[in-house]
Amino acid sequence: MRNVKRGKWTAASAVRRASLLILMAVTALALSGCLYPEEETPGNNASARQAVLSVQDAVDQYQKATGLLPIVSADESVPLYEKFKIDMGKLKRMDYLGSVPSVAFESGGNYQFLIIDEETKPTVKLLNISVYQNAGDVQTKVDAYMDKHGGEPPKGDELYPGFWSVNFDKLGMKEPKTNSMYSGQSLGFMTDASGRVYVDYGLDIATAVGKSGTSPAAGDDLRRSLVDQSYYVPVKAPVYHWVNGEPQAQPDTAASSQSS
Repeated sequence: MRNVKRGKWTAASAVRRASLLILMAVTALALSGCLYPEEETPGNNASARQAVLSVQDAVDQYQKATGLLPIVSADESVPLYEKFKIDMGKLKRMDYLGSVPSVAFESGGNYQFLIIDEETKPTVKLLNISVYQNAGDVQTKVDAYMDKHGGEPPKGDELYPGFWSVNFDKLGMKEPKTNSMYSGQSLGFMTDASGRVYVDYGLDIATAVGKSGTSPAAGDDLRRSLVDQSYYVPVKAPVYHWVNGEPQAQPDTAASSQSS
């Protein structure tokens, strides 16, 4: 067992392991074609697919013509999967887009269009604004709580070494309902020792790893498995590594070179 607070860690780990077993069974059904067609999975809905393909084509044309990417400048401190936002207005003004997709934030939709792999193979992905805003709201409450409690975060059960569920009773609020872009299942919030709030994608990552049919290498950033198998980036996710047969969130100090 992990050398952490044994009682809480054991209980939380047992629940998560049971969930992982269920998800592995579900993944097996999906791979056999018994669950649902690929185009109907939560992470691959038709409107998102059409919008991403349309914007990807516009980005490719823009880069070919200008040698640049149509992105809004971002500070180096901006996390990896929030960083390179696409300038949709520029693409439309320069006629690379006939119209901004209805799912885009700029058209009143729930997604911010981003570019990842900007230096190798610029690829368009979507950031779910609802998840981003919910995490921001929780962070605001956590910051206020810590100001009144000597810098101590509102910790619940320890989910991973150095990560605890957010205790919403201590915050005096209900946990925001936040559904996964990948599976549709409920996502939980967690905090590290410094009070930084994250969204826990552990179960989604376990499913993605199972679907890939490969065993992750030590030190792999498993957030990439979600990105590669969908149109979405994992909003406010910590780095995850594969440890003892399951995803394990990594404290920022252990992955300081990879912005979360």
